[in-house]
Amino acid sequence: MLRSLFLLNSIGSALAGTILWDGRFNDMTSSTDLDNWSWSDQTGPYQYYIHGTENVTSYVNLDSTFKNPADTGSTQGVKITLDSTAYWNGQTMRRTELIPQTTAAINSGIVYYHFSMQRTDTNAPSEFREHQICFFESHFTEMKAGWISGESGTSDALLRWDVSSATQWNTTWEAGVWHNIAYAIDFDAGSVAFYHSTGADDLVLTVPAVTVSASSNGADWHLGVLELPRDGYTDATEDIYFSGVYVESGDLTTSVAGPGGASASSSASAASTSTPATSSSVAEASSSVTSTVSSAAAIVSSAPASVASSSVSEVVVLSTATVVPVVSSSSAAVTSAISSPVVASASSIITTPTTPPSTLSTVVAPASTSTAASEPEDDDDDDCY
Repeated sequence: MLRSLFLLNSIGSALAGTILWDGRFNDMTSSTDLDNWSWSDQTGPYQYYIHGTENVTSYVNLDSTFKNPADTGSTQGVKITLDSTAYWNGQTMRRTELIPQTTAAINSGIVYYHFSMQRTDTNAPSEFREHQICFFESHFTEMKAGWISGESGTSDALLRWDVSSATQWNTTWEAGVWHNIAYAIDFDAGSVAFYHSTGADDLVLTVPAVTVSASSNGADWHLGVLELPRDGYTDATEDIYFSGVYVESGDLTTSVAGPGGASASSSASAASTSTPATSSSVAEASSSVTSTVSSAAAIVSSAPASVASSSVSEVVVLSTATVVPVVSSSSAAVTSAISSPVVASASSIITTPTTPPSTLSTVVAPASTSTAASEPEDDDDDDCY
């Protein structure tokens, strides 16, 4: 019995996700630690240079109340702020963004970009302007909120997941609701899938893999927000909150508690109340199976297919992320969320810049409805977004 438990624990350890880069702010005492980073001294987990002219505390602040309460793997979250001074490098867009500072391979193979985000009724992001959130420089995957440039109407209350400016998923962005997200990116195959949940619920596959030109130089994912300008609408202070930020490889961590946290999920397989953009391509993973182990609810992991055999038919992941193979008389294939991608109606992709900012040309990804906007590209000497 003890030997069996040891083997099960060993399998669980082998399948656990490997953190490639940890951006959960656990080692930071305050946001002023970001000021320690520079191009000549690239210290800490984040590059901090995309912001306005005021002190860091005008744009970035840390606190234990700024995180998802279910994210027990994080000691604090971050509040990202746009105010009337949040203009970077002479641009007309308001921006406050953090870039991963790492040499880890967060831009190759199959990786998962995790974060949770919410807004409140205090300093709520404008519904009258487009917000690009947690995006790569080429905009092959990103969150968006507010009125999308070029669309009809004057306001938009939706939170969206876009692939190359084509909306794949959306929901009404309500105040006080934590949205837990993982981009499942296969840089080699060229696809991205979308995992989502709210509150304390475990992540579930919400949009299967979409074919896309996935590219990154490893220093061009932006945690934060870029707001496009719009005539007739004045600047107001806006806040967005983030926690549980990390990138992993291997097996996907579905618990919102995150690596090292104690699971607080009340429903390991609860479905999101959000609305897919298209019913044909946006559906819950058919490979998600609920099993019972010692009367505890569990969900099937998207583990490597090599784990399945004639004696091991499923891989069951408990809410504590312990992986337990379930013996069965018949084998069952474990399907990865990244296989069989769906082709998106993507618009043009921006070439990823590879150097830090000095002089800028402004190039923006087209919006989901034929639009011309502007998004920066830099050309200095060091790696940048």
